[in-house]
Amino acid sequence: MLAEQFCSRFVLTRNTLTAASPLSVQKGPVPLTNSTRSTSQHAAVLVPIVDYGHQLKVLFTQRALHLRHHPGQISFPGGRIEPGESSSQAALREAEEEIGLASTEVTLLGRLPAQDTSTGFIIEPWVGIISPQRGLQLQVSEVAAVFEVPLSHFLPQDNRHQLALTLQGKTRQLHFMPYQDKFIWGATAAIMHQLCLQLK
Repeated sequence: MLAEQFCSRFVLTRNTLTAASPLSVQKGPVPLTNSTRSTSQHAAVLVPIVDYGHQLKVLFTQRALHLRHHPGQISFPGGRIEPGESSSQAALREAEEEIGLASTEVTLLGRLPAQDTSTGFIIEPWVGIISPQRGLQLQVSEVAAVFEVPLSHFLPQDNRHQLALTLQGKTRQLHFMPYQDKFIWGATAAIMHQLCLQLK
């Protein structure tokens, strides 16, 4: 899939960059109630799609091993939404802080359904097209490495796995997507699953 095809098939409801209406929230495939959202903290991530002309790749980060929460886990650049900023602004700011990706390098296409996490965060994912980047400056206190995976790897359903887990009496869908020596799972894999559903 090339960038032109990707953009034409990336059709989202309420897909305006300044939209103030609440995002739908996914706990795996199960929508949350409004009461749960009000007690959660909101974060935003950028899903960077790298346009190489002949193919698209997804850029991921690997969290530093010394971090208290999710050390070494594969994720997207992002973090907490600060007071006074929109979720898209937070996603772009965090991407610049964590990996040195300037906001001027990103063409935002829109946002995917928000993902609820077991740690009490609601993550609002923004999808953006970027050109291949050289010399990204990693914030070593948070990011150990970056790597890319061809978007085409995730599109077949056979490469996107789900497992039902029951924790504290509640059943959640755990998404996971192995790729070579990488194991993409949790909210990051759930976001990729939602992206692939949008591209059908």
